[in-house]
Amino acid sequence: MKLLHIDSSVLGPHSVSRQVSAAVVDRLRQATPSLDLVYRDLTQTPLAHLTGSHLAAAQGAPAPAELAPDLAASAAVLNEFLDADIVVIGAPMYNFTIPSQLKAWIDRILVAGKTFKYGANGPQGLAGDKRLIVAISRGGYYGADTPAALGEHLETYLRWVFGFIGITHPEFILADGIKVGPDHREKALAGALQAATSLRAA
Repeated sequence: MKLLHIDSSVLGPHSVSRQVSAAVVDRLRQATPSLDLVYRDLTQTPLAHLTGSHLAAAQGAPAPAELAPDLAASAAVLNEFLDADIVVIGAPMYNFTIPSQLKAWIDRILVAGKTFKYGANGPQGLAGDKRLIVAISRGGYYGADTPAALGEHLETYLRWVFGFIGITHPEFILADGIKVGPDHREKALAGALQAATSLRAA
């Protein structure tokens, strides 16, 4: 079994999503000590955002020599994702959606013919054999029953984009209200960490 752990918060040790994603990985490794772990910190080794040259190369056009290292990075992150049985992502909300570092990573794993394909009935996901667990941290409250629900483009986006590639039952651990005040942050973090330790083992 292979586990891919992705972090995207720019806050380092002060990040709630990082603490919760680490707790998720700890829980899974305790349950299955033989898990093969691959860790990628998207703030320490960021991926470039897509350019016209990337898209042209994807369509078979000759790639400029200076793009070669980045294309190699694309292949590496795609293979890490394809090889993983379990994917754990730490995803904080920045300005109502995912960090741009995480978006750049998603752009490298949504690849036609690899993680999805188009058929007579439309798109078909090819990555449905994976378990996905996402640790989300949000400064306010964005649940379906809150006034800010329409501004939530983190969990809803991730549900859609991973559903598109076949992962239709993602698991989310939420830490909401961490910017409301110290007490709210402490309560949200404690609840998320407890949820992490209560995850099903497999």
